[in-house]
Amino acid sequence: MDTSQWTKSRICRGYGGIALYFIIINTAVYCWVRSLVANWGLPLAAIADFKKDPELISGKMTCALSVYSLLFMRFAWMVQPRNYLLFACHFTNEGAQLTQAYRFIQHHHLGGNKAQELVQEDLKVPLEPKA
Repeated sequence: MDTSQWTKSRICRGYGGIALYFIIINTAVYCWVRSLVANWGLPLAAIADFKKDPELISGKMTCALSVYSLLFMRFAWMVQPRNYLLFACHFTNEGAQLTQAYRFIQHHHLGGNKAQELVQEDLKVPLEPKA
């Protein structure tokens, strides 16, 4: 039985507004938890990508997520009452995106990929001994 059927049933009308109150509260808590998990997914994914190859970083997406986090940090700070949990989430995401942007610029524009190739060449072990 879904929510709309429940609110129209005799049982619900017998309980009065109490049943409806608990349905609304449970729905609100479920949505709050779901949005909390979804919000923290962005910075956690960015932090997990720190160890991956910088070649995989999208500069445009990193820039977009950085602007997104700045806007939502401002929103979280300006609403009343202040939403410190949302602010902390986007503050963490902003730091992670700036780190990814640094890695992207270092790799693609400041010669990070050339330095990485030189290190890989130095680490190569010859398969056959030189005669």
